[in-house]
Amino acid sequence: MFEFLVHFFTQIMSTAGYAGIFFLMVLESMVAPVPSEAVMPFAGVLWFSGEMSFWPIVIWSTLGSIVGSLISYAIGLYGGRPLLQKYGKYVLLKEHDLALTERFFEKYGDKTIFVSRFIPVVRHLISIPAGMGKMNLYKFIFYTALGAGLWNAFLAYAGYYLGSRWVEIRKYSEIIDIVLILAIVATVVFYVYKRRGANSVRSGTNTTVSGHD
Repeated sequence: MFEFLVHFFTQIMSTAGYAGIFFLMVLESMVAPVPSEAVMPFAGVLWFSGEMSFWPIVIWSTLGSIVGSLISYAIGLYGGRPLLQKYGKYVLLKEHDLALTERFFEKYGDKTIFVSRFIPVVRHLISIPAGMGKMNLYKFIFYTALGAGLWNAFLAYAGYYLGSRWVEIRKYSEIIDIVLILAIVATVVFYVYKRRGANSVRSGTNTTVSGHD
């Protein structure tokens, strides 16, 4: 499956050039199942082969990330959860993933938009709860551009450094994804455990007060 995606994405980029990168990154920043790890490193490979240049790659990919994120922001702002529950299955959007992303955004606020660009799954969905929460649009664009620009540049450079050895690119991107996903799970588990502990303390306090009454 990955080999098919690699071939498909590289064909788009080879044929459409920077416009192809822009298009794919628009999809990547929406709920479409297009991972940046399967797009940007191969833009770096095209840079390595002399077919593209670094800065146009970063600029067009980041513009694509911004446009895709704005579309998702609008979906969250105007459609909200009902729209996603009705049509999300058609783009492989899982309710669990959306709920996780919403909690992540609620806990960490605006800076989540920047941080999420480096986190698998979350970066595809984070713009939706930002729209649902009516986050300031200028801040949203700024954090999106900053985070996406850094991440896209990193992946493009990784592709250039590794040249045409896409198997190694995939191997390292999988390791990064696993580490980041484990970090997210650990954070959520700790957060839930902490909340339950706090609720237990409050429950015990209320019971004690009621007993004295």
